[in-house]
Amino acid sequence: MARLRGRDIELKTPGELEAMRAAGALVARTLAAVVDLAKPGVSTGELDALAEQTIRDGGAVPSFLGYHGFPASICASVNEQIVHGIPSTATLLADGDLISVDCGAILDGWHGDAAVTIPIGAVSEADRKLSAACEAALHAGIAAVVPGGRLSDISHAVQTACEEAGRRDGVEYGIVAEYGGHGIGTAMHMDPFLPNHGDPGQGPRLRAGMALAVEPMLTGGDPETLELPDGWTVVTADGSRAVHWEHSVAVTEDGPRILTLPGS
Repeated sequence: MARLRGRDIELKTPGELEAMRAAGALVARTLAAVVDLAKPGVSTGELDALAEQTIRDGGAVPSFLGYHGFPASICASVNEQIVHGIPSTATLLADGDLISVDCGAILDGWHGDAAVTIPIGAVSEADRKLSAACEAALHAGIAAVVPGGRLSDISHAVQTACEEAGRRDGVEYGIVAEYGGHGIGTAMHMDPFLPNHGDPGQGPRLRAGMALAVEPMLTGGDPETLELPDGWTVVTADGSRAVHWEHSVAVTEDGPRILTLPGS
């Protein structure tokens, strides 16, 4: 492992990326288990308990639990909650809800981090399109994770995909500006910060061995945010629905490599 000169950005060896891939596969497996359990009447606390058990059964520890005092192993953000929602046995999922689940695991010192938005029961067409727009923006950003590009090329790809989806759907989706992606590796949050909007051709040049968490967050209305008194949960100021999708991605000479896909 090396550091990019002049910047605190890790450059991983192929072997270290394989270790990150193992952590990422465990995160993917954990999120798949959470998706299977997430039904009307299930509490977000139950989802959290399942996630923690799955991570520990995989020989890892949850990245989020205790991170700056966060009290759970997943972030469970329901409806107008954008990110950092705290799971609770008192929060029961209902038909028509959207829940964004963010999950991280540390395996042999390496971090994996990913998020999905889960429809609960029969969700509205507007919510389905909102989530699809965010997932498409995630994959547009991932496609820009290539050596020789610039960091803001990823940001611009995410923004462009969001705007294209909005024109197609007839909705002006809100791109959450205060939160975004980040470097990942021996720590969960590392340099560089990766905004979800911006002009291309700016920021550090992408090099093989970098690993980035790409994570767009979209709202169905105004992107302005508020933090609740719990000090964690971030919600939309206007009460509109929000969604969050994320993968950890490596820059390789062969193009982007998603590290948080299910294992073979």
